Amino acid sequence: MASLYSLCCVLFLALAIVASYVSPAVSTSRRGFERRNEVENGFRVMLKHVDSGKNLTKWEQIQRGIKRGQRRLQRLSVMFSTAISSSSVVKAPVAAGNGEFLMYLSIGTPPKSYSAVMDTGSDLVWTQCKPCSQCFKQSTPIFDPKLSSTFSKLSCSSHICVALPEPTCGDGCEYVYSYGDYSSTQGVMATETFTFGKVSVPNIGFGCGEENDGEGFSQGAGLVGLGRGPLSLVSQLKEPKFSYCLTPFDETQKSTLLMGSIASVNRTLGAIKTTPLIHNPLQPSFYYLSLQGITVGGTRLPFNESTFAFQNDGSGGLIIDSGTTITYLEESVFNVLSERFIKQMKLPVDNSGSTGLELCFILPSDTSEVKVPKLIFHFDGADLELPGENYVIADSNMGLICLAMGRSNGISILGNIQQQNMLVLHDLKKKTLSFVQTQCHKL
Repeated sequence: MASLYSLCCVLFLALAIVASYVSPAVSTSRRGFERRNEVENGFRVMLKHVDSGKNLTKWEQIQRGIKRGQRRLQRLSVMFSTAISSSSVVKAPVAAGNGEFLMYLSIGTPPKSYSAVMDTGSDLVWTQCKPCSQCFKQSTPIFDPKLSSTFSKLSCSSHICVALPEPTCGDGCEYVYSYGDYSSTQGVMATETFTFGKVSVPNIGFGCGEENDGEGFSQGAGLVGLGRGPLSLVSQLKEPKFSYCLTPFDETQKSTLLMGSIASVNRTLGAIKTTPLIHNPLQPSFYYLSLQGITVGGTRLPFNESTFAFQNDGSGGLIIDSGTTITYLEESVFNVLSERFIKQMKLPVDNSGSTGLELCFILPSDTSEVKVPKLIFHFDGADLELPGENYVIADSNMGLICLAMGRSNGISILGNIQQQNMLVLHDLKKKTLSFVQTQCHKL
């Protein structure tokens, strides 16, 4: 009976998933970075999904996102293997790189408009700069520091230069910043005025990249790191916090990023769930969460809380990441979760592999509605009950319904499909992360 399983209702005629609940039984530390920009009220930035406007079908978007997510997962695996092979010290930390959302900003005085990849898995803010010995193609002209009156190279003794993994001192502070797939950017560190909407923020420390190489960078003119390290944009603000609200990936509405003091949650939006951010000393840039359990339907999965704790070598744990499409769980847990879904869905399993997702079911041809088990992630101090559309993807034309999750080894990731239509607040000062369900297109 439905009351035993805590079911959500999936409506295929509208291609939407509506919940009907039944109660069930690469960076260094922040030390040494003293000055922050005085932005009193913060600012708002519109975000655009990297596949938006490309005339792709829903499943084409999903498959492209999965492929990017798998590459990102591979980068993270490289990072951890690097940490292990280098014993107790990682000389040149690498970052996840790339992402799923572009943010709009302007650089310099007078301001020149650019789009850049928002990346919560890395710290450095950088863009391509002239003169460029190796640059990828971008849709806007490459930034020319000679044309800006506010561009200033940083000295080797500056706080930002000291915070770099391996700075060198040549023509000012020089940097090399590597990503897990061996792509990289290198150039000189400088400060510049960045403009977000109508708000100008002076003296942002950033990398002026003169030699940039790597797959996926061409989505924008560079990257804006929003990690926990001192080089990131959020760490350079007076109030080091940010929130984003991601619209469903197959909708046309843009998502929103809120930076600084306006990045807050209030109870008028709904119930606020808050959990501590966990610090991993070997991977300090990532936003780790303490996942203590998972409930499918009315059943809590049988695994030890230590399953999602990070290990002494820096591996393991679960991070929340805007740059990965679907959620990846430790293989042993994913296998049990899949078994629970198969048992409770009571639909034939699709083994064609046509979607790129690991668990799919064949829809009955004579129905416009099917019930799926409720899914709850139990974080430290916060039970996050996901709406059905945040963990299953259905298409009546293809006759399939799939779980938007996959298996991993070494690290688990809470992806952006699971975060859609939620305001997600990262507060670096309080070391907390908060969720509140929100209609993001109305924010």
